[in-house]
Amino acid sequence: MLHKLLKQPFSLTNVFETMRDGMMIVDRDGNIIFLNKAAEDITGFTREEVIGRQCSILDTDTCTMLTDAGRQKKCDLFKVGSVENKKCRIKTNDGRFVHLLKNAVILKDECGEIIGAVESMTDITSLYRKEKEIEGLKEELRQESWFMGLLGKGRTIQKLYEQIRNASISDAAVLICGESGTGKNLVANAIHKMSRRRDGPFIAMNCAALNDQLLESELFGHKKGSFTGAVSDRIGRFEAADRGTMFLDEIGDMPALMQAKLLRVLEEKVVELVGAHAPIPVDIRLVSATNKDLDRLVEEKKFREDLFYRINSICIRIPPLRERVEDIPVLVFHYLKKIAAANDKDISDISPHALEVIQQYHWTGNVRQLINALEHSVISCKTDKIEVSDLPDYVFTHEKTEDTVSALDAGNIQAILARYKGNRTLAARHLGISRVTLWKKIKEFGLA
Repeated sequence: MLHKLLKQPFSLTNVFETMRDGMMIVDRDGNIIFLNKAAEDITGFTREEVIGRQCSILDTDTCTMLTDAGRQKKCDLFKVGSVENKKCRIKTNDGRFVHLLKNAVILKDECGEIIGAVESMTDITSLYRKEKEIEGLKEELRQESWFMGLLGKGRTIQKLYEQIRNASISDAAVLICGESGTGKNLVANAIHKMSRRRDGPFIAMNCAALNDQLLESELFGHKKGSFTGAVSDRIGRFEAADRGTMFLDEIGDMPALMQAKLLRVLEEKVVELVGAHAPIPVDIRLVSATNKDLDRLVEEKKFREDLFYRINSICIRIPPLRERVEDIPVLVFHYLKKIAAANDKDISDISPHALEVIQQYHWTGNVRQLINALEHSVISCKTDKIEVSDLPDYVFTHEKTEDTVSALDAGNIQAILARYKGNRTLAARHLGISRVTLWKKIKEFGLA
């Protein structure tokens, strides 16, 4: 009956082929007799591969159950008569997982006998991942490990949180010191959002981004015609930050002339537009940041000593990632969710060995470098879990001297080879030596 219907002159298949949702028709035994083009795109199977085969080939999580005998087919459709807006997950022909919104209804002949069923499927994978990401972020917000955009729960990062709380109570100038990638901008934002100026503007400027003239124009504003290219009056960032917080990033790179002008702003609380001579009063709270040693720059006469004391009323040092290794798992799982969702990947886990390698790495680029490494791993990953083989090569490099290489013993090498199931490439990466060196050690200890 169903086969005859699909072969009618007006051909319902023509209608089905124009649908954006996937469409599948099965007979009463669950054998697939029709699959439209959209369903082919969703499942990764061609109709030639599935016609005549059981619908269980799609490996739907809601249509199978685990028993002592293994995975068994479990389909209630022919009992209940229909399925409405049911969420499920299938495994595609190329091994990916796709999340669907499924609707199905049984088909009967003129005598009321069941002859099959028709099912529509809508790909909601992107929506599902976004929902999971939002759920994860909400959960993190409820946890103690999340603080004003910063993440971590170890003793070292908790000390930083306390410094931020203390700094937010005052209106004194703050200097944030930390290596590149530690999140100095996040700390500055947190101080502003917790301060009495939270309802005022937060204006940021990177002092290393522009030359002297452009930096002066950006910070103080200019009058029309004051220099080539000044085609109209422009308000400066100090004026825009009035009654709020001004954040100067990389202040150690500020030119000497601008250092003198900044000192005047802090002492007199006024600014002058380039090309104008009327001072404009401003009420700002200055927060600065640097990855340089300002004490050394002061000694070398590259940074004004009087300005240094002005911007350094409260000093906050952000610990590098290598000093808070206990926070790495929290950071990894947080950013893994975000990166996987952004790349439409169904990845939510990382193997213990891969996590161990990440924790052992030195992370000179701090959290920013860790995020880049996870992006590489997500793109490389072919399953739903990050494995050691997905990590970038550089996380396996360690500074090995000839003495440390010669100190490698047979037991150590055997343990690492066992961990990576005999994979010499991964073992060599972990040990921080070349495959040739590992091969020589294996021959030396008779481990081949």
